[in-house]
Parts: sequence; structure tokens; C-alpha cells
Amino acid sequence: MLDLAVAVSDPPVTTSQYRYVETHAWWLGSFGLHQYLCEQRLRQWVPAHLERDWLLERELTGAHTWLTGSAAAARAAGFNLRELVPTGRFRARYGEFAVQDDPELAHCAARRRPPAGNWQTPSVQFFQRLPRDPNTLLERLCADNPGSWFSPFAAAVTSLRTGLVPAALRGALYRALTGLPGVSVHEHAPNIDGHDCLALVHDAGRTRTELLIDPATGQFAGERDTLRAASRSGLRAGMVISTTAVRVAVVDEAGARP
Repeated sequence: MLDLAVAVSDPPVTTSQYRYVETHAWWLGSFGLHQYLCEQRLRQWVPAHLERDWLLERELTGAHTWLTGSAAAARAAGFNLRELVPTGRFRARYGEFAVQDDPELAHCAARRRPPAGNWQTPSVQFFQRLPRDPNTLLERLCADNPGSWFSPFAAAVTSLRTGLVPAALRGALYRALTGLPGVSVHEHAPNIDGHDCLALVHDAGRTRTELLIDPATGQFAGERDTLRAASRSGLRAGMVISTTAVRVAVVDEAGARP
């Protein structure tokens, strides 16, 4: 395990405020034999009192690029990106959004207790239960995620992309990840918005995954997945199949932007 020195901090949040998590993403989609990257922006407002309604805003910018197939062939087959990706604003307690085809009808059944959560579906309560010692955390991470389809590194990224992992746990998690095989540390790795980041790189398996960290705050700042080998579906080795930039801030009300 490397002695990774990353300063970690969280902005203070008063009881009436919201944690704002914005994700700028290019994500892989498919339509028949056609595969593409489409640009999306997700904005989430998480109340300090978690039992209050959370707000999620999902936007399609309309930008997309074809990795296999072509725009003309996809349009001829009936491709309509806005029919494939639900957009709009959604509210739910504890962030359990039930996105339906019509955003106006989106709802979530009221929950009396917060979700326990796990590595696949992380929650604030789950983060509170995790150990802060890097060695113990690494053991827990590997014990809970022994399969190749959801590796310990992938589990950590899934938790971090929520933007809700507290500072002490983030610092421990970054150090723990350096103890995994195939993980290295790279400086000056820009995220999709051009922010200069520190990267933990997992160069093994199907993809080369970069976990991007804001060096000033230790906040998760995005990720990037690059294919290490050609896929059966026609994607070539070296293709970026997912890339994001994430920022976290504090605002006074749901719907407000920093």
C-alpha cells in the first residue's frame, strides 16, 4: 500500500442547506448494432436532513458521437436519443428516484427508514458503517467484492461517484486502493472539464479505469474508462467508453446552483 498523501476536506453544510453534486458525463449507449457516446449533465441536491426530498435534474445536451455504425443508419432505423434517456426533474426521499418515461409522473414510494446501502447501491448510512483504517478497509472491500464482474476497484468508484463519501473515508479509500494489484498513481490527469487531477489508475481486466481526484480537496473529480482490447461488438482497443467530471458544492436551496 502506497503512502498516498492527499488532502481531504468537505465544505461545511448547515441544517437548512443542500450538498450539490454535478456530473458532466459522456456515457456509452447502444441502439441495435449502433454504439455511441452521448453527453449528459446530472445535478443532484442532497438535503442536510436526509429524510427530506432529494432533487435530481437530468439533462441531455443533444451532443453524441458514434463509435460503431453511423448517425444516418441509426436515424433510418428509428433512433431518437430523447426517447432512450429520461430527462427532467425528479424528487425522492433518500435519493431513491424512480425515473419513468414521463418525467412529470416520476415518483418514489415514501420510505420510513433510510436505505442500509451496499457497495452496489451505496448510501450515506452505508458510508457511516465503513472502517476508516486503510488496511481494514481494503480487507472489507476485497471480502465484499470477490467477483471479476464487480471488482474492489469498481466498487470503490461506484461509491465515490455519489459525491457523498465523507472526507475521512475518502482519504482511507484512496490509500486502500493503492494496495490492489494493477493500481498506480498518476499526476496531472485532466478530467473531461480540463481540471488537473490526481489519478488512481486500475490497468487490468477489460478496461483501464482512471479514478480522478481533486488534489486541493480530495473530492472525487470524475472517472475515465478506456478499452484495453477490442470488443466483440466492434469497439476498438483504446476507445474511451465513459468519461465524467464531478464537482461538489453547498447551496442554500434545492434547484440553486453554486
